[in-house]
This record gives sequence, structure tokens and C-alpha cells, in this order.
Amino acid sequence: MALHPVLSWPYRHLRTLRPMSSALTKRIVLTAEARDRPYELRDAQVRGLILRVQPTGHKAWIVTWAHGKRRTLGSVEHLSLDQARDQARQAVAEYVQSGLPTLAKSKPTSCTLETLLNDHFEPWAIAELKGGRQYPDRIRSVFPWLLRRQIIEIDVPTMERWWRGRVTGPDAVTKATAARDFACLRSALSRAVEWRLIETNPLMGMRQRSAASRKVVRFLSPDEEAMLRAALAARDLAGVEGRANANAARRKYRQAVLPDLPMDGYVDHLTPVVLTAINTGMRRGELLSMSWADINWEAKMLTIRAENAKSGRQRHIPLNVEAMEVLQRWARQAGERRAGKVFDVTDIKKGWGKLIADARIEEFRFHDLRHHFASRLVRAGVDLNTVRELLGHADITMTLRYAHLAPDTLAAAVAKLAA
Repeated sequence: MALHPVLSWPYRHLRTLRPMSSALTKRIVLTAEARDRPYELRDAQVRGLILRVQPTGHKAWIVTWAHGKRRTLGSVEHLSLDQARDQARQAVAEYVQSGLPTLAKSKPTSCTLETLLNDHFEPWAIAELKGGRQYPDRIRSVFPWLLRRQIIEIDVPTMERWWRGRVTGPDAVTKATAARDFACLRSALSRAVEWRLIETNPLMGMRQRSAASRKVVRFLSPDEEAMLRAALAARDLAGVEGRANANAARRKYRQAVLPDLPMDGYVDHLTPVVLTAINTGMRRGELLSMSWADINWEAKMLTIRAENAKSGRQRHIPLNVEAMEVLQRWARQAGERRAGKVFDVTDIKKGWGKLIADARIEEFRFHDLRHHFASRLVRAGVDLNTVRELLGHADITMTLRYAHLAPDTLAAAVAKLAA
């Protein structure tokens, strides 16, 4: 029976290099190097056996059947080339005989959560989901006590107890956060069912947890924006003065000094990140992945590359006077470090939380700066489609949440009927 090409539906959308076919050897498996995209090496000796190499260097054995069916057999750390060939032959033989693709009989019917994540879920998530690594990482972080447990043994009573502790315990989180934690784990177990590692998802009997979404768009009032800016200025001033005092003491005792900060400079990345967000509406991930090469100083234009955009599409944002001034000041302060990312940090959660507390602003997330940017545009009379383009929304539906902020525009539109 002829096998369907590996990149056939439903995998034709993956940005993966086409598999190369040759008889695999132990040396080829060992020396296959990671590239900037996942790629696959097809074994010419055993039909359907593929070695998949991730950009992280992780290597996994995959077997394919007709109609684009594929299954991960395991990582090269756990399966040798000969073992992978034996399991691939068995899987294909069972398909030919029964039409029901199954794994080799030697494969256990279950595995630990750690094995599921390392050998199956993480390679799949990295290949198929934008920012896919965050999902297995989240499961490892939130559920370390489950990692060595057989996935079939993760039951509803256990997770109900976890839920109560997660939302009411000493280190309680919001129900929305706990719901996302649970959704990640449940999704991984659903994939395990699809890959025939287990017959049913043990958490199917537990109702899907969710938190009521905020229907009201949160943006800053004029007073709140003033308080936020004042808190930023006070933070920078305290940091600059603190650095100067520390260096004075170091010089007194003939110790190595830290780089001096200009009196009108920033103590760190937080102020330029926040002010850039206020003036561009960029998402946090877009800001933290932005490089100096993305800024066109002459055109006063910022490019958000497709690989950094949530929509997967490149867009351009004009830089207004304040945004230009902020980024230019940060560039001068960066000096010779202007080679990679504009903000060389991975997270701002801690700094943002303290800033909002110092500013005494309640119920305001960093993402709400994006709403603040959009609300200012709409109230200034900018049409919703232009707002959509600046925000990078895939369609107008998400942008319509700001329509109520432009009553004068709506009234003027209706008034034209009576003209």
C-alpha cells in the first residue's frame, strides 16, 4: 500500500523542511544538527520511519501511515535506531492487516506525565503552535508533583483538590490563571489519547474551568495616566540617585564602580517599555522581541515582524514624538549594546506589579496599555479600520469593542441621513 507524503494534510501547513530520504545510520542520527526550522530525515530502509529534528536539538522518531497519519514513537535518547525500526515495522504491519494504526505491542499503554511532555507533547507543540514551548513549560512549573505519575492515574478527585488549593491556598492565583493551568494539562492528555498512549482522557469527567471574561475595556483615566507617569519618573530618579550614591561610596573605598546613569536617563528597561506601549499599542511579547533593526529612525517607523506578531502578519507603526524621544534616549543609554534586542529582558511582571502598586492604580494589567492606546485613538476620531491595522487585529471584530468610545463619530454618521 502506497504511503501518503509526510507533508500531506493535515501537516501541509507546517513550515517544515521536506523530509530527505536515505538509509539512516547511527552516525547520521547522532550528528544530525539543529537548524532554524524543524526538519525530517526519512529512513529508506524501513517504510514510514522518520527522524524529526527540532531547532532545540531534540530528536524524535516518528512513524507515518497512509492518509497523513503519524505517531511519535519516542526520542532518540529512549529508542535506538534498531528499536525504532522494529516499532515502525510493527506499526505499519498492523495498519496493513487491520487498517487501524497502532503502536508496537512492546510500547506501554501509558507513560508518565514527564515522558508525555518530553517525548510527545513538547515536540508537537513547538512544531505546530506559536510559542509552543510555553505550554509544556507551564505544565512542568505548575504540576511538578504529577511529572512522575502515570498519566492514566491523574484523576478527577486529585485535580479537584488541586483546583481548590490553587484558587484558595496561601499562594492563591486568580481563577482565570488556574483555568489556563488546567486547560494546558487537559490539552496534553487529550493529545495522549489521539496518539493512543491512553484510551481516554482521565480528566474528561471534570468540568472545563473558566473565568468570566472582562467585558469592560479597561483604560487609564487622565488622572490615572498622570499617576502612572509620576510613578515612573519617581522610580527612575530614585534609581539614578541610588546609583550615584553607590558609586560615590565605591570610589571612597577604591572599589570598582558601576556605569553612571545620566540624570535624565532610565534606571532600567521599565519606563521605555511602558511609554513605548502607551504610544504604539504593542503587545508585551512584541515589545520584548523587538530588535534595534526594526526601528527606522529616518522614517520614524517601527516594524513588527511576522514571527513576533500574534497574527503572524508583519505590520508597521508610525512613531509619534514621545515614542521617538523615548527610544532615542534609550538608544543613547544602550550605547555599544545596540546590537540585538531593544529590551534585553524576558519578563516585566515583577517590575510592572510594583509600579502599579506604587501608582495606586487598581485592576490594570500591562495588556490594558494596549486598550488605552486604542481608546485614545478612537476618542480622537481615528476610524476603527485604521485602529485595527495599528493593533494588528486579524479582523474588525476585536476592534469593535472600542466603537462606543466614539459617540460623536457615530452621531455625525447618522446625521448625514438628514442632510
